[in-house]
Amino acid sequence: MTRSDLVNQLAERFGQLTHRDTEFAVKTILDAMSDALARGHRIEIRGFGSFSINRRPPRVGRNPRSGEQVIIPEKLVPHFKPGKALREAVDARTAPEPDAADKAAAPADKAAA
Repeated sequence: MTRSDLVNQLAERFGQLTHRDTEFAVKTILDAMSDALARGHRIEIRGFGSFSINRRPPRVGRNPRSGEQVIIPEKLVPHFKPGKALREAVDARTAPEPDAADKAAAPADKAAA
């Protein structure tokens, strides 16, 4: 889903809001989240997940063309940890159907016999 998909879906769901208002609301929320992470704060949205900043320590890498060693400096990167409700919702939607698992196991059983 892209930002414009999110704006369109919210505008459809909340008919009293104009498309421009919905776009402004989404931009405001995402900007506030970006600013909070840039300041080093943690964002927690219950039932969805949490955003935080992880530190990647400096390390020695290699230039793939020359093989020369290169010092890679420390980085701070955003990290998302899904909440329990989100993990369970995704898992419930992606769990294979029992019939499909039985069909996939059947050829292996015949090959072993």
